Amino acid sequence: MADSRMMQTMLLDFYGELLTEKQRECYDLHYNEDLSLTEIAEQSGISRQAVWDNIRRAEAALLDIEEKTGLIRRFQETRRTLDELSALTDRLTALTRGEAKELACRVAQGIEELRTKG
Repeated sequence: MADSRMMQTMLLDFYGELLTEKQRECYDLHYNEDLSLTEIAEQSGISRQAVWDNIRRAEAALLDIEEKTGLIRRFQETRRTLDELSALTDRLTALTRGEAKELACRVAQGIEELRTKG
């Protein structure tokens, strides 16, 4: 995964419900809200070490789940393929006329709908 921060966010989005409430809270506050361990500890009423432990356990669990399921990898591959298909249909639309252009536009619309659902 190219961007570590983006990967952390995607892991939580895809698999966060599989964590304990405390793990999810600490992980979210640290990676998505950019709070320090001390800030999270003060906000949550637990020690800084407990925050660190929750984040590390959560990260290990999320990475293990992704390794086993590959959902994020497949999601990213699908997005790349949709981007490539979209670029090709844009080129096709520019080259064609009449009914062929109309069909190419409909394909482009379908690709865009799939892209926005993800």
